[in-house]
Amino acid sequence: MAILQLHSAAKSFGNKVVIEKVSFTLNTGEILGVFGRNGCGKSTLLKMLFGTEKSNFIRVSINEERFDPKQNIKNQQIAYLPQHPFLPKNIKVRDVIPIYFEEEKKQDAIFYDSMISQIAAKKVGELSMGQLRYLEVLLIGNLSHPFIMLDEPFSMIEPLYKIEIKKFLNKLKNDKGIITTDHYYEDVLAITTKNLLLKDGESYVVQSRDDLRSLEYLKS
Repeated sequence: MAILQLHSAAKSFGNKVVIEKVSFTLNTGEILGVFGRNGCGKSTLLKMLFGTEKSNFIRVSINEERFDPKQNIKNQQIAYLPQHPFLPKNIKVRDVIPIYFEEEKKQDAIFYDSMISQIAAKKVGELSMGQLRYLEVLLIGNLSHPFIMLDEPFSMIEPLYKIEIKKFLNKLKNDKGIITTDHYYEDVLAITTKNLLLKDGESYVVQSRDDLRSLEYLKS
């Protein structure tokens, strides 16, 4: 089992404090849902952990050893699915897979997936939102990193692909720790084992929908 701990973090844009008192612990075998209104810092926090967003301050450990997000891409501890599509539109799906995985076994696991095999000959730019997001989630999820972060994996996709992504993540959590954000909170709550809400720069533990209401994320 691996353990990711965010002990503290701070981030501001000019005079606006976005993240000030945020912390959590995530074990492999768990899915952490991160809720919050637009502009509360969800995406910023993920990018800080991934190492592509400069922080005012951040203290992270993996397995109780200090972890520097700036070294993350080199050390391959945390994988990240950004909010917006990132694959080149003019490349075919079947040609994307070998870019990510040299191992034939890994390639086959994705290529022969029942949903992917149907679209393998299509170009990325020809895929529906659900097809594209499912492909991206499979690519990121099959990386060797012990932790993965998904920024809005359910946003604007067809119901069928929401179901398939949930199935995949529930299976994936046996080996990895997963962080996910999304405004489609019901989809997030359906798969998470623990949740927190970002509000006014701070993190709050969420144990139920009532907590989301009391923290004014959901209407009463």
